Amino acid sequence: MASHPQNDGAPPPLRRRPPPRVLLLRHPHHFSLLGRPLPDGFRFLKPWESPLPFDDFLASPDARAAEAIYTSGRDPVTADMLRRLPEARLIVTTSAGLNHIDLAECRRRGVAIACSGDAYTDDVADLAVGLLVDVLRKVSAGDRYVRRGLWSCQGEFALGSKLGDKRVGIVGLGRIGQEVAKRLEAFGCAISYYSRKKKPYVSYPFYSNVRELATNCDALVICCGLTEQTHHMINREVLLALGKEGVIVNIGRGPIIDEKEMVQLLVQGELGGAGLDVFENEPSVPEELRALDNVVLSPHRAVYTPETLSDLCDLVVGNLEAFFSNQPLLSPVLDE
Repeated sequence: MASHPQNDGAPPPLRRRPPPRVLLLRHPHHFSLLGRPLPDGFRFLKPWESPLPFDDFLASPDARAAEAIYTSGRDPVTADMLRRLPEARLIVTTSAGLNHIDLAECRRRGVAIACSGDAYTDDVADLAVGLLVDVLRKVSAGDRYVRRGLWSCQGEFALGSKLGDKRVGIVGLGRIGQEVAKRLEAFGCAISYYSRKKKPYVSYPFYSNVRELATNCDALVICCGLTEQTHHMINREVLLALGKEGVIVNIGRGPIIDEKEMVQLLVQGELGGAGLDVFENEPSVPEELRALDNVVLSPHRAVYTPETLSDLCDLVVGNLEAFFSNQPLLSPVLDE
């Protein structure tokens, strides 16, 4: 007679949960730039490796089972996308800004969002100050002057302007704005700011109107996020209020400034200078800006240092691991 295994009352073995599916909206270049592999324990869905068009890929059973979405600031997460991904409960974005995510739809569907948190703060603040110093002291313009051999044939280069004692207005006094202010205070600048709400924990003068801030400043540093309210907030009137000696620095998002008006005023000499890491139609940059010596241009690279990219990769992995372990996110986006 065949023998049968006896049930000794032990519980049946637990079925292991399949690894969570994470939809990558684009190649995770933060990892590849550092030569870091994607973390184990997740199944990453890579639309660019599929023969299907992206919309068809989203309709596939694999994508519809995705529980998390990984995105950069260039990849929109729309209400339509979320409706097509019914299992998605988390968005991890490597961007500081959130204008690419339909926040209202996320709230409605109960989708959590993890952002870049403080990972970018120091590097972006450093570049903001660097751009302002460069414009005022004509560092890049002087470099071109020397490289072209003009020093020996045209003589002394134009005078720059001192940074100390300048009145600098910060537009958006969040994490990055506060770090910019801290750095500029060390240079001896007088700081004031515009924000959605007055910050009770800072002593800087507050302006509830950005044009009034510009009227009382020598330079504006744009540190706010892009929303419907901030789109073209820095318009012709604000730039004219800043004046012929005024300098604008933008490390926020390009469309916060009315770029066409800014270019026109710079060309006409109605605005003193600009330091720009972001543009309205990236990577397209107006030709007029490239020809101006009082404008310093950077290819949207404020956050790209090895140190920050490493921190960001750790944060992405940490947020995924926390969420799927039912732990609090490391850098959640919280409703105000």
